[in-house]
Amino acid sequence: MKKILTLLFSINCFCFAQVEYSGKEILSSNPPMFFYDAAQVKSPSTGRTRLEVYVQVPYSSLSFTKNEAGFNASYNVTLSLMDEKKENIVTEKMWKEKISSSDFNQTLSSKNFSLSYKHWDLIPGSYVLKTILEDGDSRRTSAREVPIKIRGFEDSLDVSDILLVSEIIKDSTGEKLILNVSKTVTNKDRSLKFYYNIFSTSAKEVFVEYYLHDPQKGTSTKQLDPRKLTAGKNSVTFEMNNTDFSIGNYTLKVMLKDKDWRELKTVEKNFIAKIFGVPNSILDLDKAINQITYIASPAEKDFIEDAKSFEEKMNRFLAFWEKKKPNPKAEENPIMYEYYRRIEYANKHFKGFGEGWKSDMGMIYVTFGPPSSVERHPLDPNSKPYEIWQYYEFNRSFIFVDETGFGNYRLLNADYSRWPGYRP
Repeated sequence: MKKILTLLFSINCFCFAQVEYSGKEILSSNPPMFFYDAAQVKSPSTGRTRLEVYVQVPYSSLSFTKNEAGFNASYNVTLSLMDEKKENIVTEKMWKEKISSSDFNQTLSSKNFSLSYKHWDLIPGSYVLKTILEDGDSRRTSAREVPIKIRGFEDSLDVSDILLVSEIIKDSTGEKLILNVSKTVTNKDRSLKFYYNIFSTSAKEVFVEYYLHDPQKGTSTKQLDPRKLTAGKNSVTFEMNNTDFSIGNYTLKVMLKDKDWRELKTVEKNFIAKIFGVPNSILDLDKAINQITYIASPAEKDFIEDAKSFEEKMNRFLAFWEKKKPNPKAEENPIMYEYYRRIEYANKHFKGFGEGWKSDMGMIYVTFGPPSSVERHPLDPNSKPYEIWQYYEFNRSFIFVDETGFGNYRLLNADYSRWPGYRP
């Protein structure tokens, strides 16, 4: 088992072929091919609301080509706004972005990115926003859909949606905001910066309360921010300090109140807190620890689970993966990212009596990665549906049979003693 896993997680294993079982779907990568965020603000057009859409593309998700001047990449973006039932496209924007870099290392970094911005002035109602990004060289694509309810803005007093901020740069020209389009913070962040607008028809004083809900502790942090508004748009940049992020989904609430403490307007922003250096998909530490069954020995897994506190458990979990990092000086661990990418893929594509990663196909996929080739036999006469997965690099093949006819393929002649922790 140890020998197999050593082979599995050699760095060469990441250069795998497209798995046939996934059809035409492109395998996900880390970091994601793009991030996006959207915010609603008051529109100059009467009766309409402005929807601002931000698309952030990490350099590391693009294919760069070399020329005499350095390295170039490009990508195409399509933003489609559809009606609620997705029967018609209400409006659409398409554009191309080009990137140049003289430093090859910059092209590999997830910290360098290209940011695009577009907006629409829309009639309030329910829509679906679809974002498609295509790499200019490889033609690899990624798409996401999200329902959006466009609200109307009141003339007297209203507040825009909240945008998270990664960094505030101050110079002689004023403040420049670098947006946190991924809507993600880590346990190393000690503050939460964000930006929004308050629209008022007259000068007035309001009290702004900020609530930050912690899902782990079940508590909320509250801060008060008295504001003197001027007529028109009031831009607000605020930083909540002494935050202690853990892991999971967080909610930031901005609440406007008058001098009598009556609630006037409230907006919320949902975002994710994760452990620094781990995939965004890990939002449940206990589940992530349970999923290391295929790479950890029972003793290693028990040692992590026996921790007395959440912090100790997290530190043991990180130490386990730190030992498997191919480059100890690098911030990110490609082996861990690939492992949990396979977990995520297995959960999405393989059926079983539980989560996909626990199925027989999931077990083989997580351990060996995508097969070199797949033979499908769904309708052979005198035979139950079966598949043969070939792994040429390991000189191995696996046969899966659907005994029930419900898509729950089981490994034929499986020796589960070779897979510690898989079977209860």
